[in-house]
Amino acid sequence: MKGLAALPLEIRQYLLVTGNYWAFTLTDGALRMLVVLHFYTLGYSPLEIAALFLFYEIFGVVTNLVGGYLGARVGLNRTMNIGLALQVVALLILTVPAAWLTVPLVMGAQALSGIAKDLNKMSAKSSIKLLVPNTRQGTLYKWVAILTGSKNALKGVGFFLGGVLLATLGFRGAMLLMAAVLAVVWMCSLVFLKKDLGKASATPRFRDVLSKSRAINVLSAARMFLFGARDVWFVIALPVYLSAVFGWDFWLVGGFMASWVIGYGIVQSVAPSITRTSNGRVPDGRAALIWALLLAGLPAGIALGLAAGYPPQLVLVGGLLLFGVLFAVNSSLHSYLIVSYAKEDGVSLDVGFYYMSNAMGRLIGTLLSGWVYQAYGLEACLWVSSLFIAIAAVFSLALPRHGETVGP
Repeated sequence: MKGLAALPLEIRQYLLVTGNYWAFTLTDGALRMLVVLHFYTLGYSPLEIAALFLFYEIFGVVTNLVGGYLGARVGLNRTMNIGLALQVVALLILTVPAAWLTVPLVMGAQALSGIAKDLNKMSAKSSIKLLVPNTRQGTLYKWVAILTGSKNALKGVGFFLGGVLLATLGFRGAMLLMAAVLAVVWMCSLVFLKKDLGKASATPRFRDVLSKSRAINVLSAARMFLFGARDVWFVIALPVYLSAVFGWDFWLVGGFMASWVIGYGIVQSVAPSITRTSNGRVPDGRAALIWALLLAGLPAGIALGLAAGYPPQLVLVGGLLLFGVLFAVNSSLHSYLIVSYAKEDGVSLDVGFYYMSNAMGRLIGTLLSGWVYQAYGLEACLWVSSLFIAIAAVFSLALPRHGETVGP
C-alpha cells in the first residue's frame, strides 16, 4: 500500500479507472454469454436471442451521446460510478424467479446494462486523455492500448466465467454473485476516484455532443462499419453455430469464445509494437487504411473455405484466430486515434460521439447476426462482414496523415 501511495496521482487514478473498467468488463462478458446460452437452451431462435440485446445496443447509442455531455458537465467520476451502479441493478433484475424472466423484462435489464457499459467505457477512455500530456503521444497510444487490450482479454475471461457460472450456479446464482462483487467495486470507486476528472472548464451546450471535427466524423463512420463487421457473425451466429453444427457443449463454446477474446485483447495491448514504424512515429490515418485492407478479405476467405467443403472446424477456427489478430490491431489503432483527435477540454463530448458510432455498429451487427444467420447461414454473415470492412477502409482514406491537422 505504501508503494501505491507513493505513485504519482495520475498513475493512481489510471490504475483506479482501469480497475473499475476491468471489474465491469468481467460482469459484462459473463452476462452476455449467460443470456445467449441460457435462452438458447430454453428454445429461443437466433433471431429471438438477438432481439434480447436490441435495447442493450440501442441504449448504448443514446448513452454515448448523452453520457459524453454529462461527463463534460458533471465529471467523468460521476458517469463512471453511475455506470457501475446501473450494472448492479441490471444484474439484480435478472435474479427474479425463472417464470418472471419474460422477454420484455430481459430486454429492460439489457437496456440498463447497455447504458451502464457505455457510461463506463466512455468514462474510462476519456480519462486517459486527461492523464497523459499532449506532447507524449507514444505514451498515450501505449496506455490506450493497455486499457483496451486488457479490457477485451477480461471480457474473454467473462465469456468463460459465464459458461462456468451457468453450469455450476445456474442463471440466478450467477447474477447474485456478480451483483455482490460489483457493488463492492462501486463503493470503492465512490470513495477514491478524483471528483473533478474530465469536467469541462465551460458549461457545454447539448448541441455540442455532435462533433464538428471532420476527422472524428470520418473515424466514427469507419468504426461503425468495423464493429458491425465483427458482430454480424461473432455475437449470435458463431456461438449458435458452434453449439448446433459442431455439437459443442456450454463449457467448450464458452471456453473457445473466451480464449479468442483473451487473445484478441492481448494483441490489442501489444499493438503499439506491431504498428511501430521504422522512424518511431505513432500511427496515422494511413495506418488505419492499411490494416483495414489487410482484414477486409478474410471473412470472405473463410466463407469460401466453408463452401468448398474443407474441414469446417479447421477453416472456421483457423480463420477466426487470424481475424482476431488483424481485427485487434484495427481496433487498437482506432481507439488511439479517437483519443488523440479529441479536444482535451470536454474530451468526453468527442469520445462519446465516437463510441455512439461504435454502439450503432454493434446494434447493426447484432441484429444482422441473428437475422442473416437464421435466413441464410454463417457463410452469408461472413460475406456481410467483408463488405462492412471494405466500407470502413473507404472511410479511412479520408483520415488525416502525419503533418495534416485534425481540423474542424
